[in-house]
Amino acid sequence: MKPVLWIESSNPCLQWVPVSQVPKKNNCCPLHIDGRSLHGITYHDSISSAQVKSCILLAGLYASGDTVVYEPALSRNHTEIMLRAYGADIHNSIDVSGGAAAVLHPGTPLQGLRINVPGDISSAAYFIAAALMIPGSEILIHNVGINKTRAGILCVLKQMGADITVQNEDHSFEPRADLLVRYSPLHGNANGKFEIVGKIIPTLIDELPIIAVLAATADCETIIKDAAELKVKESNRIHVVCDNLKKMGCDIQEMDDGMIIHGGNPLHGAEIDPHLDHRIAMSFAVASLVAEGSTKIKDETCVNISYPTFFRDLSNLTR
Repeated sequence: MKPVLWIESSNPCLQWVPVSQVPKKNNCCPLHIDGRSLHGITYHDSISSAQVKSCILLAGLYASGDTVVYEPALSRNHTEIMLRAYGADIHNSIDVSGGAAAVLHPGTPLQGLRINVPGDISSAAYFIAAALMIPGSEILIHNVGINKTRAGILCVLKQMGADITVQNEDHSFEPRADLLVRYSPLHGNANGKFEIVGKIIPTLIDELPIIAVLAATADCETIIKDAAELKVKESNRIHVVCDNLKKMGCDIQEMDDGMIIHGGNPLHGAEIDPHLDHRIAMSFAVASLVAEGSTKIKDETCVNISYPTFFRDLSNLTR
């Protein structure tokens, strides 16, 4: 009997086991992989997915022939930066329309090196948002990754009037910096609106739930479009964000590829169902800081998938 690769989502591990030993009805998807020689491909991704791109490029390291991944816009390029640092022959290019390509020429031996990994801007985003929303707040977050393919939230928030100062920038490997954030009422453009659309979406796709929370408190109408990928994350984040913000009193309209948020209405406490999505749970924990009354978040331990100490850290900062 051939073994399968068992991936246990609730307790991440990889192990080869006989099919008969894989627990049934465990919400996991056994993968049956037949190893064989690989060859390079040219892949056109319909969305800008760094995860898909990285899987293909990593497989391409051991394939015969070049591997090329095209995407509508440059997604996060941490994998490419890391592989280049290890000595791989890989490069990115962007055409006049904004489309991007990653090209890997295999066969170059890789060399180990010492890595200093910057802090995750997706995790920092919740504390950035809390500082911006709570009057009198100020926070200095050290060593945060500011890779331009990942830091769209900083660009958007600054355009909305956020007081964020980037200090001690270091671009020697993965771009990083310290972020000084102060309370700032957010606003739209002269017409009272603010749009988050197009090529910037892949650079802040994971931050859109907390951006939506910020937009609910902003003095403007915020329009988020071109973000249909949110529907296929750990939850349908478009629907779940809209549903929970409505519970808190926000005037919000759900769209097929985004949402329209009419900000400025006071938020009130509610029972939040994050649908086991860590980013939803953390976003609404921050929303609760400015909501009138108490807020209960169901299944709050779902934050453990990316930030097990989130609630402790948030409590330490807000006590």
